[in-house]
Amino acid sequence: MTTDLTLALDAMGGDYGPHVTVPAALQALTLHSQLKIILVGDKTEIERHLQHSAGIFLSRIQIIHTTEVVTMCDRPIFALRAKKNSSMRLALELVRDGKAQACVSAGNTGALMALAKVLLKTLPGVDRPALVTSLPSMTGRPVYLLDLGANVSCDSEALFQFAVMGSVLYEAVHKTSRPKVALLNVGVEEVKGNDQVQQAAQLLHHTEQVNYTGFVEGDEIYTGNVDVIVCDGFVGNITLKTSEGIAKLLVSELKRGLKQGIFVRFLSKLIAPRIQAVLSKMNPDHYNGASLIGLRGIVVKSHGNADEAAYLQAVNLAVTEAKRRLPEMIKDRLESILLDINS
Repeated sequence: MTTDLTLALDAMGGDYGPHVTVPAALQALTLHSQLKIILVGDKTEIERHLQHSAGIFLSRIQIIHTTEVVTMCDRPIFALRAKKNSSMRLALELVRDGKAQACVSAGNTGALMALAKVLLKTLPGVDRPALVTSLPSMTGRPVYLLDLGANVSCDSEALFQFAVMGSVLYEAVHKTSRPKVALLNVGVEEVKGNDQVQQAAQLLHHTEQVNYTGFVEGDEIYTGNVDVIVCDGFVGNITLKTSEGIAKLLVSELKRGLKQGIFVRFLSKLIAPRIQAVLSKMNPDHYNGASLIGLRGIVVKSHGNADEAAYLQAVNLAVTEAKRRLPEMIKDRLESILLDINS
């Protein structure tokens, strides 16, 4: 990193607020020498978690005080109209005003999407932002899944736009020509699926700019056979949370098995590096952080129950996207594709 980079963190968002966001911010400052962080939230609470930090980090931290918080129970319209000084809104306004290059929040997903859309605006040709995250696969190549909950109900046009955005994002980040795009469905046969999925498939079949490969079922998500998987936010959120639960179960069972018996413990020491790599890959904290794409600014959503290590991953993702200037990278291609399709 050669130039200063500033992130705005919604310090009060998520289940744990400053208890997680502040320590994670301090860790991020140790990893990125040119990084500056603006913590938005209750100054007293934030300073309580900063009191044992080194002075060198304090010089790279700014606090913007507010006691207003968007709760997980707040409806998006209420957060938008009634909480003008919430930590989430003020953090997004810093991005809008050019005072920060990205915003990170573990708060209410619906509220974050609504506020980001109003404050940052969408790219030309995009109706709704979409939440997308990178998942591991059997091939070692990442798989992008979207939407993850920003849009619970989607029509075929929205699914089509998600496919276009996911394709462009994957190509921009991984420098892969024509990534494979698929729709998540209840079967791979063309006759299966609801009307929205069927109509989106027809739109994608007639779009040369997107390398659409057809339907995939849930058991194919982690095979790596496709690069981008598209679904509505209701399906995507349940898929992601279920996958995380299964991953935690497998990690727990594997760790338990390695502690049983002298011979097994001996073997585990010999293969410990490989086991650690597998456990790390399976751990959902390893890939915490979902990007709200389709906006004119960078917004990263962390899990609401993220711990310090997981939240740090979301901050690192924001740093990466800001360094690569992703909105600028995808804007031209996204705009030309969507405008060409809609003309």
